Amino acid sequence: MKSLISRRNMLSKCSNGFGMLALQALLNQNQLRAKPHHTPRAKSVIFCYMSGGVSHIDTFDPKPMLQKYAGNPLPLKVERTQFNNNGNVFPSPYTFSRHGQSGIPVSSIFPKTAEMVDEIAVIRSMTSKVSEHAQGNYSIHTGFPFMGHPTAGAWVSYGLGSLNHNLPSFVVLHSGGSVSPHGGVGLYGSGYLPANNQGSVLQVDDLEPIKNIKPKESIFLQRKRLNFQKSFDDEFLNQVGYNAEVEAAIRNQEVAFKMQAAIPELCDLNGETETTKKLYGLDSSDYQKSAYARQCLLARRLIERGVRFVELSCITEKLGAGGAANPWDQHGALEKGHAAMAHQVDQPIAGLLKDLKVRGLLDETLVVWAGEFGRTPFSQGSNGRDHNPYGFSIWMAGGGIKGGSIFGATDEFGYHATQDKCDVYDLWATVLHLLGLDHEILTYRHGGRDLRLTDVHGRILNSIIS
Repeated sequence: MKSLISRRNMLSKCSNGFGMLALQALLNQNQLRAKPHHTPRAKSVIFCYMSGGVSHIDTFDPKPMLQKYAGNPLPLKVERTQFNNNGNVFPSPYTFSRHGQSGIPVSSIFPKTAEMVDEIAVIRSMTSKVSEHAQGNYSIHTGFPFMGHPTAGAWVSYGLGSLNHNLPSFVVLHSGGSVSPHGGVGLYGSGYLPANNQGSVLQVDDLEPIKNIKPKESIFLQRKRLNFQKSFDDEFLNQVGYNAEVEAAIRNQEVAFKMQAAIPELCDLNGETETTKKLYGLDSSDYQKSAYARQCLLARRLIERGVRFVELSCITEKLGAGGAANPWDQHGALEKGHAAMAHQVDQPIAGLLKDLKVRGLLDETLVVWAGEFGRTPFSQGSNGRDHNPYGFSIWMAGGGIKGGSIFGATDEFGYHATQDKCDVYDLWATVLHLLGLDHEILTYRHGGRDLRLTDVHGRILNSIIS
């Protein structure tokens, strides 16, 4: 006589089956999310983050009127500043010259970047709603001035997936003792997105770029251990259905296992020619410059291997610069500090742009150069500048960008954005668009609403798209 299945067993088995169907459906949705919404212009992003607040009026937005009013009170209403120790109009201590066929003016502290200005779109009308470092860092990374939301790199990873299953899709590079900007590693977090989208931090000049990357046991034993652990995770998924945390943990464990071979190979620059190393500045006697050059070269190697989003970190200069987390933060001795920081990043970034172009990679790689805000046209104390969120400059290059162009403008003193005012939501809406993603469609359901990188804002800056 055939045994009859009990109603309890039937419901249990069916419910588990429905759970697996739900899991399969959700996994298929994840696969769909890994496809662009429209034809992309770029495959990857390299984010050169200038933590501390670069002075736009000393770099990419010259203001002759500052010289005319030098030493006099600013003839405009002065907003409250971070330290409220406001002095008189402070003209740039640097000279500006026009470069390239576009004739875009660039400060004398960026001679190498100036050579690539025809590849660059300078946005002179960026604004921020906050003027404090940690809030500013979170705002430009996540669209929100506080922790808990996914960073831009995590959104790109979530939206496009990875082109290399041996490496994370979002990587943050540190070197030369650089540290995370104010706000900490939360700036690279995945927030409510699956954890496999968070940034992986590589100390690229350490013997172990990631702690414990060198296996302590044989690969064979590790594979057995990982398979054994995965069997428990799979059984759990069979019982409860789809679970984002477990799925993310499984993916993270697999990527971590494969990274043991991929990361040492990535960081080994012996295969690079001496000409390439010199192009970036790895031969420099300036330790900070050579350390940043290593980041730039590894950024190229990462995007060659299919990493979607790479963020670079500035290194503290000992002379004239701000603290370790804010190396561009010159509240005093701006002339010395900004010159030192520009010397650190100028050749490496220009070398990166040149190398990408020669290799045919610039057209598919979007390079973004930005800090969290600008600086005031009047002095703080005698020779520094305070924070200015009302109008500042960033630039973009490659990946569908119209090189040799300028977008927006600040007033004649460089204080407030007055033409084509834009914000971080417009920046990331444009970046996502160039990657083939619609910033209004790229959402994640959390807390009862569909959240996105651009919140409820964002417009595409079409005039800088080629």
